[in-house]
Amino acid sequence: MVDNYAKSTEDHKERLELYKLLVEMADRVSQRRQAANSFYLSVNTLLVGSSAYLGAIESDAMDIPVMPIAGMAICALWIMNITSYKTLNEAKFFVINAIEEKFVERPFHDEWKKLDPDQDGKRHRPFHKVEGVVPWVFIAVYLVQASKLIPWRQLGNSICASA
Repeated sequence: MVDNYAKSTEDHKERLELYKLLVEMADRVSQRRQAANSFYLSVNTLLVGSSAYLGAIESDAMDIPVMPIAGMAICALWIMNITSYKTLNEAKFFVINAIEEKFVERPFHDEWKKLDPDQDGKRHRPFHKVEGVVPWVFIAVYLVQASKLIPWRQLGNSICASA
């Protein structure tokens, strides 16, 4: 009987250490995610500003829309990055919550019950849903910039002249 108690205690300690490690890893993923978002935000801010500046000083240059196109490509990568971090965190918290089921206290489970008791997303919106909007806002800005930078009149004249 003592051996079973000792084994149970050892299993509990091992589970607790694994739990702590997983929570720390989830926190590190969140830190990397924030650093990635800061990087993409900085790059997009630079591209939007540069594109607007170049559009203002060289409004008839044909190669200026390259910057908004590059920005939209970077936004596509950003969206894929957000999705990747979201699925990684979902998997980590699935495992964390599974371990918590064996504990008396369940802090993450209790936290989510407090944040969104009805589980309908009205009281708390997960971060990935909010952060996922930002690249789309930049894409919209790039589309507006690109449409303003393209010399529509010259293109129309070229099309009419060739017809």
